Amino acid sequence: MIAQVWNAAPFLQMRLPAAEAGRLIELGAASDGFLRILANWRNLLRGELAPEEQLQDYFALCLACHHATVATFVPTDVDTKIRGILWQASRDREVLRPMLRLALAARFWSEDGISVRAVRGVSGHNGEHWSVIAGGLGRLLDLGDTEAAEEAQAAIEEEIDRELRIFEAVAGERHAELDLLRLSITLAHNRGDLTQGMSFWRKTPRTSLVMAHLSVRGRFERAVRIYEDTGMSAEGHRHYPLRRVKALRRSASALLPLSPFLDDWGAGVARLEDSHEVLAALVTGCQKVQGQQGYYRAIAGMRNAAPGAFARAGERMPAAAQRALRGGQLRKLIDVPRASFESMMRKRAQAALKNQSA
Repeated sequence: MIAQVWNAAPFLQMRLPAAEAGRLIELGAASDGFLRILANWRNLLRGELAPEEQLQDYFALCLACHHATVATFVPTDVDTKIRGILWQASRDREVLRPMLRLALAARFWSEDGISVRAVRGVSGHNGEHWSVIAGGLGRLLDLGDTEAAEEAQAAIEEEIDRELRIFEAVAGERHAELDLLRLSITLAHNRGDLTQGMSFWRKTPRTSLVMAHLSVRGRFERAVRIYEDTGMSAEGHRHYPLRRVKALRRSASALLPLSPFLDDWGAGVARLEDSHEVLAALVTGCQKVQGQQGYYRAIAGMRNAAPGAFARAGERMPAAAQRALRGGQLRKLIDVPRASFESMMRKRAQAALKNQSA
């Protein structure tokens, strides 16, 4: 798992603190706690640890790896473990409660250097974290630990309220349409994460009531409607075409922001030594991911920032990608000026808001 983190985000190795003695579960409250856990992962291999302690430490490691990589191009695939499987591995409240404390503390881990997708203080990490807390909530409800379950539910509801307040404030703000669109995609995805967290629950009268309540509270209907009505749903894919480009994993400066507003990102990656690989992947993505606009904007950003380097990168691409780049439809879309594209998106957001008010 550690090898997967270094594959996804090798630049994090330079930020690791010196290894310290101590159990992983006890390091969660620290700022940059996930880095401390990554630095101390070998502690869970200590032979004197009880199985329950190993479970807690393995949960901590999985949570740290997920936090570190979920906004990179190749996230570690431990979702089912931290949302369900590891919560089900014990019936002991004294084992599960420290896991919940870590999940609650993880909400305050830094996103600096691992994500550039936060908008007005809201990010996909918020949804990832409450999905883990939701996994614990369902298990604690099932075991009758009312006190810990109430703490978990309160944390989820507090985050729902916070995101709703920010969304509604931005919806009422002038000239904030692009941030509104970014928030719509974030809240729509966070809603899905909450649903995923609850999908591991054993259905009982107690859990069913809480699930129904949170499903309504976390519906984010207004944000989801804007997400769908403005075409932002086409931008919510997993960026598989870019995952094979190792040049994009070497530095935090290449982390991908929220699509489709990728002109600046394209300008940045245009200066990479292997920019031809990035360009080829973007061209391929334009062909494979129907309805998305972000890759066209990234290509436009690359060309506008460094026309000469862009031309040389194009010449180094495979022949099929070169032909696609010369195609009329692709050229037409990357020729759209950034100001015109963003104006169009602003108008879509305004129309979606107007339709909701009608």
